[in-house]
Amino acid sequence: MTEPATTTAGTRTTSPSPADAVVRIRGLRKAFDGRTVLDDVNLEVARGSIVSVIGQSGGGKTTLMRCVNLLESPDAGTVEVAGEVVHQDGRRVCRDLPRLRRTVGMVFQRFNLFPHLTAVENVVLAQRTAGVPEQEALERAVTLLRRVGVAHRALAQPEQLSGGEQQRVAIARALALRPEVLLFDEPTSSLDPEATREVLSVMRELAADGMTMLLVTHELPFAREVSDHVVFVDRGRIVEAGSPRDVLDNPAQARTREFLAAYGSAS
Repeated sequence: MTEPATTTAGTRTTSPSPADAVVRIRGLRKAFDGRTVLDDVNLEVARGSIVSVIGQSGGGKTTLMRCVNLLESPDAGTVEVAGEVVHQDGRRVCRDLPRLRRTVGMVFQRFNLFPHLTAVENVVLAQRTAGVPEQEALERAVTLLRRVGVAHRALAQPEQLSGGEQQRVAIARALALRPEVLLFDEPTSSLDPEATREVLSVMRELAADGMTMLLVTHELPFAREVSDHVVFVDRGRIVEAGSPRDVLDNPAQARTREFLAAYGSAS
């Protein structure tokens, strides 16, 4: 399959130049116990763009995300982040994983906050491990908690926070290291509708601020609203990619139409 063009403001454009692509994936393959999970995936994320990855559960979306920051090691292909090849032909090229993970922030489904630390301590710790001075880390943590709307819960521990509040703290923690791109792995999948609205509101603000984002989501109306580019992944392959209007409203592939019809009947 040919590589999809990255889009801007819902209009097809040419693929970004190497200088503009924060994430560039070529021929990515990954298998677990002999079962192919990703098969010849090609994808680019342009600086300042928002790319949403949609598809059925178990189709390889999360594995794709985890390959970007090398939480999973691809079996073949090339992964390039911020102009640097980090994995190539089944071999890790990146020698500084902590620096890579500062460049590529990630927000998980299950928050992954340290339960014995307060909200502000969780955000501070992420910076301290990266060498940020304590006072600077604290000031930045408070600023970011205010930005995501939970500054009033700064001294609460995770068990005292709602799911939506925990996820917003997790977003603040990811932002604290000033990443060039943020990965979101179904950030609302474990939240109730009210908490989902809260988290999506924060993500809308990040989008408006120009944050580069690659997100796996089942929230198709949200993907339609904020994305420059939508990628439909099925059984480990990119079936269709393009603007939200092309993929979500006028898909060319029968498999995409089947998926969207099933989503509509279930919603």
